[in-house]
Amino acid sequence: MILGIETSCDETAAAVVTDDGRVLSSIVSSQAELHARYGGVVPEVASRRHLDLVAPVVREALESAGTSLDRIERVAVTQGPGLVGALLVGLSAAKALAWARRLPLVPMDHLEGHVATLYLGRDPLEPPFLCLLASGGHTLLLAVSEHGRSERLGTTLDDAAGEAFDKGARLLGLGYPGGAAIDRIAREGDPAAFQFPVARVAGLDFSFSGLKTALLYAVRELGEEEAERRKADLAASYQRAIVRALTQRVREASLVTGLDRLAVVGGVAANSALRSALPDARFAPLDLCTDNAAMIASGARYVDALPYPRYLALDAYASLA
Repeated sequence: MILGIETSCDETAAAVVTDDGRVLSSIVSSQAELHARYGGVVPEVASRRHLDLVAPVVREALESAGTSLDRIERVAVTQGPGLVGALLVGLSAAKALAWARRLPLVPMDHLEGHVATLYLGRDPLEPPFLCLLASGGHTLLLAVSEHGRSERLGTTLDDAAGEAFDKGARLLGLGYPGGAAIDRIAREGDPAAFQFPVARVAGLDFSFSGLKTALLYAVRELGEEEAERRKADLAASYQRAIVRALTQRVREASLVTGLDRLAVVGGVAANSALRSALPDARFAPLDLCTDNAAMIASGARYVDALPYPRYLALDAYASLA
């Protein structure tokens, strides 16, 4: 059994996963309510909250799985990318647990972890396939050739798709986190009410900063009262533009690579409009779209573990190389 720990942003998570991909437990303690007053994640606040939560969350994951540390054979933890302070909390906890039990430790890339959600359960998706990873911090197109290995085809040049949702929600007064809020209110609006732009950039990259600016100008031009009255239309049109940007690139990448099997992972994979726009794609399970530790433990099945005590000098990394 593998104990996974994830603390890259504002979720403190732990999970127990078997070598054949069965999720015995997956515990996630979200800090969304804590950060809502600031309109986004405050790194120092997140790090301090992880310190409070990591031990109880690990304990609950073991109890929920009906097991104990005595039966854990490997510890897996997110090494990066993410908020360095937050990552160091999880990494330190994982090192301590692995060292105390003389267990091997697997340092995991957070993004490969998201892809590894597709390998869990009774019907795992086998490579090769094209994968869209869309979350609050990252938007990537990946050609997944084998377990634990992918080639980056495109990325965002500015905001990530999830970040665009959060910033749009803030402009519309919908609060944080924004993706779910926009998804809910957009169901009551007309997605064709406003024509927001979809950026055209070279290759298979993405850009969302111009879209955010277009929403800002639309809100200003409407005025406070009219923008409030047409909030659902604004949300629906804004969401439609984000989804169009993502789906257009996915289809272009499929033509370029010849990969006709599509998968979508990350927090934005929970968006109902995106799921409707890509009916043939394999989406991560809803409960595993946002950051979780089951994906980290899943990915650790395909990465070489570091033996005791070689991992004690491991450090976290904040961003992609």
